[in-house]
Amino acid sequence: MPSRFLPLADVAEMLAISSAQAYALVRSGELPAIKVGGRGQWRVEESQLEAYIARMYEQTRGSVQAPQGHQPPPS
Repeated sequence: MPSRFLPLADVAEMLAISSAQAYALVRSGELPAIKVGGRGQWRVEESQLEAYIARMYEQTRGSVQAPQGHQPPPS
């Protein structure tokens, strides 16, 4: 049975980012997570990770779509 919660190392691997970047996403609140256990290990619920990815797709779509009739500046 797959785990409902993912450790930050797995989150980092799935997003192809460093562990420090995954930790920063959690600490900033951009990626909701919980602390569990006596040592306070961060865990991200799989559904929260999927929601984060969907938000990033939407944000990216919004930033790359130019308004109608507007040409992007030449590179």
